[in-house]
Amino acid sequence: MIRRIFAAALTGAAAAALALSGTAVAATRADLGPVAPSAHGPAAARHDARHTLPALANACWHSGSHWWCNNRSGAPVYQPGTLTVVGYMNSNPSWFVCRSDNGGHVGGPHPNRWEWTQADNGAWGWMKDTDIASETNPLPVC
Repeated sequence: MIRRIFAAALTGAAAAALALSGTAVAATRADLGPVAPSAHGPAAARHDARHTLPALANACWHSGSHWWCNNRSGAPVYQPGTLTVVGYMNSNPSWFVCRSDNGGHVGGPHPNRWEWTQADNGAWGWMKDTDIASETNPLPVC
């Protein structure tokens, strides 16, 4: 009896979490993994005081016209709104334009965060936050 109640509670919690996500994009498909955000990068460049570099060790940093972060070499870059890999990020560190917390669940300290970037082959797309070792809070929101 206790096992049935516990299983029902877990099922209800999972359904509630999906309902709270608000979008189908935020859901994770167990058979295929998380889906990248559907937006095609930043709507417009944003420059204001909220996007200054905080005093954190190993945070992403702004240099030139890009934000640079330490990342996993060979990390895939995904086409917006899909699970299609458009390229890979073999460079480390790599540059990023902005971040979005509206993608599929990837885990880590920012469970739905993805970063907009250009893969080493020139294709634009989203990289999972869990493939970035630096703290990504300093990146502007897309």
